[in-house]
Amino acid sequence: MPDSTHAGDLLAGRYRLDDLLTESAGGRFWLAHDEVLHRAVAIHLIAANDERAEGLMAAARRTAPYHDRRLLRVLDADESDNRCYVVNEWGQGTSLDIMLESSGPLQPRRAAWVAAEIAESLAGAHEAGLEHGRMVPANVLIDLHGQVRILGFAVDAALHGLPPGRQSADLIDTAAVLYAAMTGKWAGISSCNLDPAPTENGQVLRPRRVRAGIPRQLDDLCDQVINSTGANGRSAFDLSTMRGIAEALSEFVGDASGMGGAESWSEHHAPSVTPAPWADPAPPGAEVTSAEPTPADRDATLVATAPAPETEMPTQAGIPVFDQNNDVGWIQTRSSSPHPPPPLEDAAAKPLFAPDPADGQPVRRPRPGATPAQTGDYWPWEVGTSTGLGAGSSPVPVHSGDGVVPGRRWFRLAMFVALSVILLVAALAVYQLTSPEDEPEPPRPVDTPQISEPTPFSGLTAVDFDPQGSAPREENPDLVPLALDGDPATSWQTSTYRQNLGRPVGLKDGVGLLLDLGSVRDVRQIDIDTLGGPTSLSVYVSETAPIGVAELTPAGTVDGTGTLSVALEEAVPGRFVIVWLTSLPPVEAEYRGSIAEVVIQG
Repeated sequence: MPDSTHAGDLLAGRYRLDDLLTESAGGRFWLAHDEVLHRAVAIHLIAANDERAEGLMAAARRTAPYHDRRLLRVLDADESDNRCYVVNEWGQGTSLDIMLESSGPLQPRRAAWVAAEIAESLAGAHEAGLEHGRMVPANVLIDLHGQVRILGFAVDAALHGLPPGRQSADLIDTAAVLYAAMTGKWAGISSCNLDPAPTENGQVLRPRRVRAGIPRQLDDLCDQVINSTGANGRSAFDLSTMRGIAEALSEFVGDASGMGGAESWSEHHAPSVTPAPWADPAPPGAEVTSAEPTPADRDATLVATAPAPETEMPTQAGIPVFDQNNDVGWIQTRSSSPHPPPPLEDAAAKPLFAPDPADGQPVRRPRPGATPAQTGDYWPWEVGTSTGLGAGSSPVPVHSGDGVVPGRRWFRLAMFVALSVILLVAALAVYQLTSPEDEPEPPRPVDTPQISEPTPFSGLTAVDFDPQGSAPREENPDLVPLALDGDPATSWQTSTYRQNLGRPVGLKDGVGLLLDLGSVRDVRQIDIDTLGGPTSLSVYVSETAPIGVAELTPAGTVDGTGTLSVALEEAVPGRFVIVWLTSLPPVEAEYRGSIAEVVIQG
């Protein structure tokens, strides 16, 4: 693609490129403005000579005539200035993957409603011979009105180099979207930026084992579709088709009129009779009439049969109450108002000034019950003097010569503080006059180890690794040395498969190479040069020779074309490194992977 493409450029004389949203694998995703119809649009843009251009244009032409209220449909597709572009309807909101990472998993009922909207839309597409091809949480948008909108219908799969006709992948990915919405973990076939779901013995753990409180019906649906257990006997619906998944989710949500039935538009949107997407299903045994009512009867029926709103009033303390089944309830309000508190008594008025003394009484007199020691010894006038003041009438205390002089304790404390200061100054002077030889040596700086750049290992050996194949379990062993000869023109190739790897579509989870470092070393980076097209792989590091990958934890996972690198945040010790291919590029009507070089650094 020309590097001169910038914001503000006018594409095809009509679309003004405003904001570059994402850029990956040579493709760019722009927010643009349609100068003709004055509306915001989304544009996928790749070079005209890109190997994905033909598949991108074919996907746009196939899906453009198909309309569904949940799909952001294709508006235009063409080639201009050596660039191939596809124009889609613009949707504003929050994608499901960002919602899960920021707010955590959804409640099971809300997650089921989102998955039901996706399944209903894709069921109609499958019946029309179309498919999405890459139904991941990043392609699920919750718009500003709370509705589900689906991005990249068939176009996103073409941009990732995936072949058309991936209806079986849509089944598993749709169930995986439900799994991710309830647990925050990804269990689908297509690549996703969420954390992978935990597995056990090659099977994805049920949602109830990952997060508590998930209903049994949703747990069984995820297990049957994702793990292909084939236990359809536990469900009244055919979970091998998208229509069956949509009907199963619709029954759980209880919103049949909102799941694309045969009702009229007015029935879908009438606020009095259509339940909200998050509402509980109607109670069993509710009467349903098919007769055409009169306007008066219709009004009476709506008033009589309108579902009672969910009890959402706050409690007395503003906190909901939960029962043993984790269902929310509310404390009922009081039937009568509480009695008001008794009125407060008025405090007794206090006089602003002391009352005048009686005739012949002093203005100040001792407290009742005071002893002579507390009164007579503190007055400067003798009792019965010509001043006319009685005992205890003087406001100024006086002390006899035999008593303790006030302030003497403070004087002693001041003398003690002064002496302490003199001693401290003397100690500092002695310290300053001491020889520098007596001073302790300053601490030596601690040398911090420098982290060196990773360097390639030499002397590697490798064998083909096919633990899930049939005897003799070989994948072109004579070509394995070509992946370590340092020549990018030579390569090791897998066997040719009619189906891609990855269950339940393929017969194997993967194949690859087992590399021996000769001894246990710290592995920091693995670079793999792939050929042929988009390839997905995982890298495992083990200290002992492995017999499979089911019990190992991948050190890194990567997909793309050309050189794929797995850089480890911390060095992982190990002697054996497994390069495990999980998705192979298409070769005509079949699939085959190729590795030109493998470089391990530590």
